[in-house]
Amino acid sequence: MPKKSDPSKPRGRMSSYAYFVQTCRDEHKKKHPGEAVVFVEFTKKCAAKWKDMTAKEKERFEDLALKDKSRYEKEMANYAPAGGVPGSRKRNKKDPKAPKRALSAFFFFCNEERPKVKAIYPNYTIGEVAKELGKRWEHCGEKKRFEEMTEKDKVRYQKEMAAYKSGGSMAKKSRPAEKPVEPAAQEEDEDDDDDDDDDEDDDE
Repeated sequence: MPKKSDPSKPRGRMSSYAYFVQTCRDEHKKKHPGEAVVFVEFTKKCAAKWKDMTAKEKERFEDLALKDKSRYEKEMANYAPAGGVPGSRKRNKKDPKAPKRALSAFFFFCNEERPKVKAIYPNYTIGEVAKELGKRWEHCGEKKRFEEMTEKDKVRYQKEMAAYKSGGSMAKKSRPAEKPVEPAAQEEDEDDDDDDDDDEDDDE
């Protein structure tokens, strides 16, 4: 049976695209009150419109998403699951010897571009840096190069995981050098590590 959701748990954060769709829906209701919306057709039109929008046009929706992310993080910090402690989160214990998960193409891109963004905008906050990186990735013409880096790192990860699961050890010399990551990016990497634990449980 599916688990019952906790009614006291904070509402999940919304993405910039979700805010855009919500705005489109509200505008449609104002123009066509009482008219039923065909969900599939409506979402297709929204997706097409979003794809053609410029970064400047998307900016207000991205700002709303950043504000909602801040709201969500504050509420989660004070959220106490039944019988839990505020802000606590059950995590599987990570073996420090386990191989690090392969980096995504976007992560490789961020490692390369982050110093450039900081050099141009030294006063940017972590959120502003992340926002600028997202914009640059959207217009990046070298995505294939970063995707190839990811494929190589996946091969490295698979080899190291095979050795790790068989009880052996493997020197992680093939792992691409990583630059220091921002706390936000570090959190994403740690979440990925949790996924590794889940994968290992499934294999058992």
